[in-house]
Amino acid sequence: MHTYSLFERLIFPQTYLNRRKLGRELEGKTILITGASSGIGEQLAYLLADIKVHLILVARRVDRLATMKILIETKAAQVSVFPVDLRNEKEMTELLAFLQQLPDGLDVVVSNAGHSIKRSIDQSLDRYHDFTRTMAINYLAPVQLLLSIIPLLTRKQGHIINISTVNVLLLPTPNWSAYQASKAAFDFWFRAAAPELNAKGVFTTSIYLPLVRTPMIEPTAAYRKMPAMSPEHVAKIIGHSMYTKMKIYKPWWLIFGQLASILFRRYWEYSTARKLRQKGQRL
Repeated sequence: MHTYSLFERLIFPQTYLNRRKLGRELEGKTILITGASSGIGEQLAYLLADIKVHLILVARRVDRLATMKILIETKAAQVSVFPVDLRNEKEMTELLAFLQQLPDGLDVVVSNAGHSIKRSIDQSLDRYHDFTRTMAINYLAPVQLLLSIIPLLTRKQGHIINISTVNVLLLPTPNWSAYQASKAAFDFWFRAAAPELNAKGVFTTSIYLPLVRTPMIEPTAAYRKMPAMSPEHVAKIIGHSMYTKMKIYKPWWLIFGQLASILFRRYWEYSTARKLRQKGQRL
């Protein structure tokens, strides 16, 4: 587990998790976690392992899922693993058919699977597939999944937890157009659907995260020394939301970033463009 620096302890204050309440809330329930084979999804599965729940772990890596199943089932939870690439229509159809046949229905969905990519527009001119791939996993796949299982969740008065990013609530940044557009698309869809879902008795939670130290950020060298939240910490936040049913989680400091996004938008856009021009001239 990553040890926080003094600064990280300030900006990522620990979340209190009442394990007794969590256990009472979840015992006997069926919980689907996408992106379960590493990072946030993996740590959440381990957090819930001591509770008598049925975990359905969805991810692409068969070997990691098999290992997790063995480890978790030494404890209280029952585990079903479903190796699937959510961008693959055939595999997605098989997953949806499996979920529809669950004997005890479905109670909680943690929409965590995602794909990140950093690439400038100039480097993307012949890489349209970057945008279709990113949109497929970050937007279209969770929409397709939820449209299929909303009736299941409605019958159980279930709970949908969307793992999002603070970036969708701030000014967009260069080089991240594919990722930020896809995450914003699903965030808007989920927020638009939330009142309708709530009216059906389905709880909805949006968790807006800062940088998290997961395998997804490793390709970006600049992130390796930046302050980042640990996946174990995020798992506690998700667990806390499962029994409190909170609507939104945001870092305490995000309000200042949102205010700056309004007040200094023109300066941000001007200064960013100038820096990019200067960088281009040096190359």
